[in-house]
Amino acid sequence: MTLVMAAGLSLLMVGTAFLSGIFGMAGGLILIGVLLFIFPLPAAMVLHAVTQMASNGWRALLWWRHIVWKSTAFYVAGCLVAVGLWSITLYVPDKATALLMLGLSPFIIRAIPERILPRSFGPLQVAATGLCSMALMLLTGVTGPLLDTMFLRSPLDRRAIIATKASCQVFGHGFKLVYFGALIAEAGRVEPWFLGVAIASSMIGTSLGKFLLEKLTDKQFRVWSNRLITALAAWYVGYGLVLLTGIA
Repeated sequence: MTLVMAAGLSLLMVGTAFLSGIFGMAGGLILIGVLLFIFPLPAAMVLHAVTQMASNGWRALLWWRHIVWKSTAFYVAGCLVAVGLWSITLYVPDKATALLMLGLSPFIIRAIPERILPRSFGPLQVAATGLCSMALMLLTGVTGPLLDTMFLRSPLDRRAIIATKASCQVFGHGFKLVYFGALIAEAGRVEPWFLGVAIASSMIGTSLGKFLLEKLTDKQFRVWSNRLITALAAWYVGYGLVLLTGIA
């Protein structure tokens, strides 16, 4: 990795962490798209996992008073089931499949009837969300649209959404790191020194985003979050179709 590429990726990570620091989402979606363009899929997954653990971990610390720990526990339980099932085959998708699944997931969630996805987070619902989110993460690198949509449908305020989602994501990305970094032999190598740069960049961006979140109302937070999810999902569907059809 050249110093120019490292500097460019560092700035991108600050920017995406800043975006996630405001909305608790979207930043990871943008980052994984760029990493998938530059690196082989397993290596991109490993680097993305490290940066997202740093970003979400720092965000969870900044907002720890608002974390709903019971939801985090049931979410992690669902994640463990998904990792156990996935590790039986050690499946690694191609980039086109990963991008298409990433883009289609929020539209699929929005199409499911309200009676199936009620506005509450009971233990079974959270565990099921964890299982499905972890499966999506191992396919695409992020739970992004799926988990974001679930949280936006919940009655939690913006601070509780940011905090609880961050705590869930620390574990989710940690499991992804183990899967692609240890279970998948072809994960590839990312320069160790750049992992430190990535962690620092993510923490800086996350800290900056906290100040802007304080100025948003809950209504503004939900409206802009939904707009971001829709725009990014549409982009990734198009990107995935281009790769799948070989137009580019």
